[in-house]
Amino acid sequence: MARRIKIYEGKAKILYEGPEPGTIVQYFKDDATAFNAEKMEVIDGKGVLNNRLSEFFMTGLNNIGVPTHFLKRLNMREQLVRACEIIPLEIIVRNYAAGTICTRLGLEEGAALPRPIVEYCYKDDALGDPLVSEEHIAAFGWASQQDMDDVLSLALRVNDFMSGVMMAVGIRLVDFKIEIGRVYDGDFQRLVVADEISPDSCRLWDIETGRKLDKDVFRRDLGNLTDAYTEVARRLGVMPKNSAPMGKPTLIN
Repeated sequence: MARRIKIYEGKAKILYEGPEPGTIVQYFKDDATAFNAEKMEVIDGKGVLNNRLSEFFMTGLNNIGVPTHFLKRLNMREQLVRACEIIPLEIIVRNYAAGTICTRLGLEEGAALPRPIVEYCYKDDALGDPLVSEEHIAAFGWASQQDMDDVLSLALRVNDFMSGVMMAVGIRLVDFKIEIGRVYDGDFQRLVVADEISPDSCRLWDIETGRKLDKDVFRRDLGNLTDAYTEVARRLGVMPKNSAPMGKPTLIN
């Protein structure tokens, strides 16, 4: 087998050149990080779960007409995606108060927001991914006004889909972040949801108990992260209900 060419390695994933032009192989690692990688740990099975859960969400979005970079899952840790030019922003959608918005605005954690709030952060780990406004985005040329209109529309459509899917299995979608990429077909450009959608990038709380089923389990030392992610996978039908949560998960093909 020919040696694969690594394009990029981040905190949770490795990107390799794909088998065909315009494709990338996205590999999900078991690494867990928090607080801009100040806290790090390798958690067995995390990459497998995130690969399968991101496949589930991206496939669902594609099926309802929300374009994503996802093409297909290759194996338990890898998926094939379209190569795209990532807009250097994290797009955060908040339905309930949690995380930094509580600190910034003095809100009580868990308080329902009057409407979904969309925020933008500039993707730069060295700067701590600072919150930016549309004025900053326009001034520095990170995205056009038409791009931002499309980004907002995509973000809210993802929120509608994800909120409904999670509500159906007794989970509250508190907030999430996505990335958006540009895909070019000749001179034509379109925006797609990129990167991943998984418990790494969402806050997910059990509706009845308030139990956290996302990376806050790792951030706050609230228990076993694999157990939490496994519970999400089970409820969504990605994982058999009777499989063991510990170690390497057994996932439905």
